[in-house]
Amino acid sequence: MAESTGAIYTAAGANLAIAAAKFVGAFLTGSTAMLAEGAHSLVDTANQLLLLVGLKRAKKPADAKHPFGYGREVYFYAFIVALFIFLGGGIFAIYEGAHKIEHPEPAADATLFGVRLSGFWVNVSILGFAILAEGYSCLVAVRAFWAEKGERGAITAIQRSKDPALYTILVEDVAALIGLVIAMTGVVLAHLLDKPALDGWASIGIGLVLVGMSIFLMFETHGLLIGEAADPEVVRTIQAAVREEAAVQHVNAVLTQHLGPSDILVNLSLDFADDVPAGEVERTVARLESRIRAQSRHVTRVFIEIQSRKAPAAESAPAPAPTGSDAAPPGSAVPA
Repeated sequence: MAESTGAIYTAAGANLAIAAAKFVGAFLTGSTAMLAEGAHSLVDTANQLLLLVGLKRAKKPADAKHPFGYGREVYFYAFIVALFIFLGGGIFAIYEGAHKIEHPEPAADATLFGVRLSGFWVNVSILGFAILAEGYSCLVAVRAFWAEKGERGAITAIQRSKDPALYTILVEDVAALIGLVIAMTGVVLAHLLDKPALDGWASIGIGLVLVGMSIFLMFETHGLLIGEAADPEVVRTIQAAVREEAAVQHVNAVLTQHLGPSDILVNLSLDFADDVPAGEVERTVARLESRIRAQSRHVTRVFIEIQSRKAPAAESAPAPAPTGSDAAPPGSAVPA
């Protein structure tokens, strides 16, 4: 998770500086789009701090209360981040934009250290600085994401990624750049066309981008929060490791679940040949555990269950309904 941590620190620093600049611009000029963008950057900064808290708490060792550790902490905090973006960024921007449309006012000129500055150029300068800073942060996030995704497409990589901290920062940065372009367009058009209401429409556009992004992040994080299986490539690697053992006649089931971005639980149900001695079964199980951990670096726990090939099917099949003399009459109690 080193890539995601580095991307978070870069994004947090950039967003803090951007938020300060935007709020100053909004205060000096009265631009609603600038205010919405300031709130967006402030929310992003808080989100990145929350992700860092989640990553730190996820490293806590297992204890009696949480025997499988705290790896899912990062999933919980990533979901909270998505909620913050929805409420603190998206809804706020839409509300402020609607207010500006109802009460349009041109960008006010600013006075700084006794020097009168054009409100329009103040906004353009700050947005230009924000685009450069956000662009650098986005570049760092893209490099970290590209290093993890391999040859997969971007959307597929996000859907299969088990590290929400990494793709959350990437999606946030991309949305921030889109929002900045919308804000710049709104400020410029409001000035050129002398229609201050366009500044409000830009704020609404920013809000809609944030709402869409937050819903996407909620959807992706939800699956991780309730438990997702490991990547199919990991499952295939486990199955290949089992096939190397001659004593194993059949693989009944390979069950995997991510307990954290780098913490995979594996449960195997295997059918051994009936003539294999107990000692050889133990040695085979030990070899399998070592081989699976060596080939899949994120596998931390391996549980192997020895079962007949027919047992799992029998356990999952519904019990036959009693008939004839075995059937209990309606309304009678069946003894436990």
